[in-house]
Amino acid sequence: MIDKKLLDILACPICKSTLRYNKAQQELICRADRLAFPIRDDIPVMLEDEARELSSEEVDELYKK
Repeated sequence: MIDKKLLDILACPICKSTLRYNKAQQELICRADRLAFPIRDDIPVMLEDEARELSSEEVDELYKK
């Protein structure tokens, strides 16, 4: 579980927009760049090379919730 205070200060390293926490996948989602940054051992890995690309449909589905 990621700390709420940490979530409040984290931003996308590429575009600086806010991130959304996907608890089920243990990822932080950037809607603008359509990237999912992994969380490993409760530590966000905020590297572009480690992020996975999301389809528009995946992003839309995540933001419906």
